[in-house]
This record gives sequence, C-alpha cells and structure tokens, in this order.
Amino acid sequence: MRPIRIIARTLVLALPFGLSLAAVPARAAPPDAITLGMVLEPPNLDPTSGAAAATDEVVYANVFEGLTRFAPDGTVVPGLAASWETNETATVYTFHLREGVRFHDGTAMEADDVVFSLDRARGPDSTNAQKALFDGIDSIAATDPLTVTVTLARPDGAFPFKMAWGDAVIVAPETAGTAATAPVGTGPFRFDRWVHGDRVELVRNPDYWGPAPALARATFKFIPDPNAAYAAMMAGDVDAFPNFPAPETLPQFEADPRFKVIVGTTEGETILAINNRRPPLDGIRVREAIAHAIDRQDVIDGAMFGYGTPIGTHFAPHHPDYVDLTGLSRHDLKKARALLAEAGQTDLKLRLALPPPSYARRGGEIVAAELRAAGIETEITNLEWAQWLDQVFKRNDFDLTIVSHTEPMDIGIYARPDYYFGYGKPDFVALMDRLAGATAPDERSEILKAAQRMIAEDHVNVYLFQLAKTGVANARIEGLWENAPTQANDLTAVRWAD
Repeated sequence: MRPIRIIARTLVLALPFGLSLAAVPARAAPPDAITLGMVLEPPNLDPTSGAAAATDEVVYANVFEGLTRFAPDGTVVPGLAASWETNETATVYTFHLREGVRFHDGTAMEADDVVFSLDRARGPDSTNAQKALFDGIDSIAATDPLTVTVTLARPDGAFPFKMAWGDAVIVAPETAGTAATAPVGTGPFRFDRWVHGDRVELVRNPDYWGPAPALARATFKFIPDPNAAYAAMMAGDVDAFPNFPAPETLPQFEADPRFKVIVGTTEGETILAINNRRPPLDGIRVREAIAHAIDRQDVIDGAMFGYGTPIGTHFAPHHPDYVDLTGLSRHDLKKARALLAEAGQTDLKLRLALPPPSYARRGGEIVAAELRAAGIETEITNLEWAQWLDQVFKRNDFDLTIVSHTEPMDIGIYARPDYYFGYGKPDFVALMDRLAGATAPDERSEILKAAQRMIAEDHVNVYLFQLAKTGVANARIEGLWENAPTQANDLTAVRWAD
C-alpha cells in the first residue's frame, strides 16, 4: 500500500435548476489495511510444531492465543484464561477460561481444547520445538467447560510465563492437523491465504471475543534482501517493516517526514553457535580460542551498523538478573593462537553455515576474516531458512553458525543435550532443575546468574550481541511494538491515525 496523500479537490454537487456549489475539501478516512514487511517467510504457520521465529511473527496474538500472553512491556497478562490461581507450593494451577470464545471455524473453545493442546505439546509424538516448557506437567484435567486444572510434578512459579509462549497456544483437535497450512485459532484475525514465496494475508475476525481490531486486513510480505526492503519502504509498497534488515539506511528514514524509525530491544541473543558434539569443538580450549578470536564490536558495527548490545552469555542485558561476562571472551588474538596450539590445532578448518538474515550473512564474513587471523579457516555455506532448520537445527550437520535466539529468557535450552549445539552438561541441568522448583525471587536470581556464568566459562557458544529491534513505519501508523518481549508482530492495537 502506498502512503496516503490527501489532495484537496473541489466537489461539484448536482443541484436543481442547473446550479452548482463549491464544497469544502473532503477528508479521507484512515485506511483499515496494512502491509508489513518481513525478512523470512515462515516454513509453516503452526507455532506448536516448529522453531522458526517467523511463524510467531505472523500468527502470535493475531491468529493464535494461549492461556496467557506477553504484553508489549514483557509482562504476562491474561489470554484465553481470564484469571488463574495456584496452591501454596506452585504445583497446581487452576485456569478460568473466558466465556463465549470461538475458534475461527465457529466451534466453541472450551477446557477440553486446552487439555488436548497441552497433552499434544508434551506427548511422545510431539514436534513442539519447546517441548521442555511442558515437561513439568503431571496431569491436566477439565474440571468443567471453562475450568482447567494443571498439576505439576514439581513446583514451578514460572508456569504462567511458559504458557505465554507461542509454542503453548491453544488449538482444536479438529483443525490441529492442518494448522501448518490452514491455521484455525481464536485470535482477532483469521487466516485468509498464503501466496508462497510472497505473502500471507489475514482478515479481521468478526466474532472475536475481545475488542475488535481497527484493521480489517493485514498482509505480511516477505522481502529477504535488504536493498529490496529499503526500496519497498520508500515506494510505499509496504507500510511498516518492524524488523528492518538495512539499518545503515535508518538515518534516511529519520530525515523523511513520511516515516518514523522505531528502535527498541528484543530477546534476541545473537550467537556464533558451536557444535559441541564434534571434535575438536568438543574441547573447551578450541571453543575458547574461537571466542577470543572474535571482536564482537566489529560484528556489531559491520553487520548491524552499530545497532546491538555486546553480550558475554545467553541472557538479555535489559533483564534485571543479567551479568556482564563479556570480559571472559574479550578479543585477544594472541590468546586465541596460544589456546589452539595447546589443543594441537594448528591447521583447523571449520564449516560456517549461514541462514538468510543480514546479521548472519554480513556477520559471517567478519567472523570468517577474524578466525582466519587466528589461524582458523572457514568454509562458508549460505543456506535458505528451510535448509538451515533441517540441516543445522534438526540434523546438527554443522560446525559453526550464526543465529539470533529470539525466545524470551530461553537459557534453559542449554540443559537439552539433544539441542542443536549439544551442551546439556549435568551440572547445568541440575541448575535448571533447581530453577524450576524455586519460587523465591532471590533464589531464582542467584540460580540464573550461576547459569549465565557456567555457559560463559564453558564457552559453549560465542556470544556476540543482543539484537536491536530496528523498525521503520509510515508516520501515521500507531500501535506497533517498540520492544519485542517475544517474537511477534501483534496487530491488536495497530491503527492508522486520522
């Protein structure tokens, strides 16, 4: 959609006796449709069966909803559950569902659908990318059509937080099997069509249980190339690009009154991930050498044009429990070469697999050059997103890769030995078990700080920077998220200003 330009025209009204009258200029009504640009096309539209952030960017809070949800400030607020309570030990949660909620196919959303969704997510055949969110569930029961009781095997004060993830949205048994291509949720927008390779279109849900969105239609257009993204914004072919891939052009948009630039924070820890399963990368000295070879500020400046916050562990710097551990892996070529020599790796060559985002492709060239300076050669392979998900994430066929983990407070992935970078150290698993049972804020803070230090000292991955949220939008658009507490383009409050 091109930016609206209101042009004053003289209206001629047909009157009796052949007279005419000049009317006041007409004022155009605000549009009720929006086109958003996205870098990556989602591999499917079912957030409960895959790991791609692009899926949530389309459907989270728009098409699908969970018992709870993330608000724009990152707090957990009611979703399909109007309220909930827990017992003193945080082992039994009772969720009270909203009345009158219907799926997009007209069927009622009730407690049995919640039981089905959570059992499906934790079941033995589950393909949920965050199955660990549901590991602590012992049983789920529908007390009545609007009440669900979840009993946990151990205390978990963070259970409502886990239920706010896109991986925990509620689906119906009748439509769950086709959610990947024809999603049916309860949200304020219905799925309309998917033109593969180009766009996904949503339309307003007239039967939504909550406040009706201002937008009648939303189109998510996929534009992976930064130059094409810039051209599309300038031409008005897209109205907003919430995660704009060409940060070097932001000053031009800031100087143009047609646009506004929205810079905020994300939960995206951008890392040079290392396959800890493969020798010699299973040795800590080699991983530490790789970490010291990289100047993270060079990567921030070269790949993100200065937008990004250096990190030394897998934790968001804006979180109150963040520990600055960048000093453990500061740039030191001399130390990197010495560590490689100690490990007997004087002629090391590694494969660097890069997904499509510009931070990865641009950052990969910088990383390769700095590894070369330390004595490590790399073979770069550029992968499409579906290839990356299959080869790297699912089959663990890689040495190094660059990716941003945009899930909220996801340090628990390091407890999973089957996760793509293959850590799962028993001491770390024990820390996460303690965290799951801790309800006191001071105790949880202590555990989170210890977890950050453990993975930083083990140099599981090279922690580069926290991804900034750099967005561009038509100046008349209101309600887009400034920060990204989860991977979403929530359109519930988006509107065009009069």
